[in-house]
Amino acid sequence: MTIDLGLLILRLVTGLLLAGHGVQKVSFRLGGAGLAGGAQEFRRDGFRGGAATALAAGATQIGTGLLLACGALTPLAVAGAIGVMTVAFTVKWRHGLWVQKDGYEYPLVLIAVFTALTLTGPGRWSADHALRLLPWPAWQAALAVAGGAGCGLAVRLLLHRPSTTSADRPGTSRPFHDRSPR
Repeated sequence: MTIDLGLLILRLVTGLLLAGHGVQKVSFRLGGAGLAGGAQEFRRDGFRGGAATALAAGATQIGTGLLLACGALTPLAVAGAIGVMTVAFTVKWRHGLWVQKDGYEYPLVLIAVFTALTLTGPGRWSADHALRLLPWPAWQAALAVAGGAGCGLAVRLLLHRPSTTSADRPGTSRPFHDRSPR
């Protein structure tokens, strides 16, 4: 029971925070800047697609976050969540590890949590357990993690454009908390 409660808490906190972050990308709720603001953030980080990119990322975060919170289709949800966090990781990489410098600490922690969830399973207090989808073979967990990371890297390669302004170069971008338009 203790392990199942721990997994439930882990799923609820990380899943709902991930979904909330997606809501911020596409709306004014939860302190978001609306779809236009989400599109501007992606453009500022060097991505093509503007609103379509923000909408795809936000929808992926909302969907995978809610699935993770419910413990439903966990390997699929993990693949999507790791994909989005891999993109975030690559964006933050140039700033180093620590979040105070706009680093990749938080995406790395979430990737580790989601990897652990697919390896352990979501626990007995989950939709996967209720639907008798547990346990899944180890290869499914490995495929979810590797597939998610691979898709995230592919998105980065396909949608990211080379830096053209000093604000996009390492050491010159604004910290996360200072994302106001200039």
